[in-house]
Amino acid sequence: MKLGTFRSSALMLAGSLMAAVAVAQTTGSAPPTSGLNIPADPQFLSGGDPSVRKATAIVNGHVITGTDVDHRAALIALANEGKLSAEEMTRVRAQVLRNLIDEALQIQAAEAKEIKVEQREVDSYFNEYAKNFNRSPTAFKEYLKSVGSSDTTLKQQIRAEFAWRRLQSRQIEPFVNVAQEEVQAMIDRMNANKGQQEYNVSEIFLSGTAETQAQTLAGAQGIVDRVRQGFPFAVAAQQTSEASTRGVGGDLSWVRAEQLPEALSEVVKALPVGQVSNPIPVPGGYSIILVKDVRRVLMNDERDALLSLKQVSIRFPKGTNQTQATPLVGRLVNTVQNMGGCGRAEAAAATIGAEVTTNDQVRVRDLPGPIQEAMLKLNVGQATTPFGSLEDRVSVLVLCGRDDPEQAQGPSFAQIYERLNEQRVNQRAQRYLRDLRRDAVVDYR
Repeated sequence: MKLGTFRSSALMLAGSLMAAVAVAQTTGSAPPTSGLNIPADPQFLSGGDPSVRKATAIVNGHVITGTDVDHRAALIALANEGKLSAEEMTRVRAQVLRNLIDEALQIQAAEAKEIKVEQREVDSYFNEYAKNFNRSPTAFKEYLKSVGSSDTTLKQQIRAEFAWRRLQSRQIEPFVNVAQEEVQAMIDRMNANKGQQEYNVSEIFLSGTAETQAQTLAGAQGIVDRVRQGFPFAVAAQQTSEASTRGVGGDLSWVRAEQLPEALSEVVKALPVGQVSNPIPVPGGYSIILVKDVRRVLMNDERDALLSLKQVSIRFPKGTNQTQATPLVGRLVNTVQNMGGCGRAEAAAATIGAEVTTNDQVRVRDLPGPIQEAMLKLNVGQATTPFGSLEDRVSVLVLCGRDDPEQAQGPSFAQIYERLNEQRVNQRAQRYLRDLRRDAVVDYR
């Protein structure tokens, strides 16, 4: 397994489990208790000792304790700066338990095929992981302990990831076939569709029936809210989606709008790049769509142009209000418009106490969506309208140069082959894990 592949998985440890919280937050109220004599404020007659390691689940004989769940859940709380409510932590713990069960099944399945993961391999990767936190392995171990977690829980995930990847290499990848004709057919379709607009799309699908429609919608909206607050869409898809693309973070790759169901097609065409849709009703449930990028098939994309930019910014004294700031912003705009080009930017900025930052290696597509659109309309020497905030700074971007992209070329035969192969491996791996869950003997305690 490539180190980078696992690093991306391990770095998402805390984040990946939080996607389930978004679903669980709105899954409905408890069943009615009419006819039962339950006090409004029940007093439990016994309590648990948190220092005692009690079994939470036994998976084919492997014991997952409450302490195991505590340690993994502590990483989630750490990732959220301790801002999770007691109710959210309850839901996080439930998802943690499901993940720990999956990890146990993955390790057991590998061992059944005599696939071994040596402790030295796990320790070696743990040591590499510790470097991401600028700590030695010993210091990192103590750090995990200080936040209520442990090195054991992280090493368990490392072991499961190694085991699962090796199992896929032996039991799945050799039996996945991508014919040359399939690759060539995809290349032919791309040539036939040259110039047409296509979208790089990711999806999340949640199934629901007529009876559970409201709950499914609420769960989908919870995911949308999380993603709009900055939670990675790919992680949410991996943990919550019921589509076959779950294993690849919901990635549908590049598609034309007409290749999608009508309900999704209309949303994709209207959705700005980088934005996530509201829940979309589709047969069998709800879909959530993210448009990651847009392009024209086998055509130059002006958003690949390389820009040379100067950012001219002014800062305001603390407490400055909009009325006070308006003339200062006007002065910034006037100065930039009359400075005579980028060569005089520093001198012009100095006259109004502004600061200048230069970057001559910026691709249009790497800028925020609204600024992309603004930059594509500018000629060299022109500037955007002001943007920013009174609390931080207000800036304009001045276009100093632009190198347009070379003639676009489609992906190679090998790249298309690899993409198709990876998609099929991931789909089969998900089915494999589903079968392991179905056949497992799990005793919850």
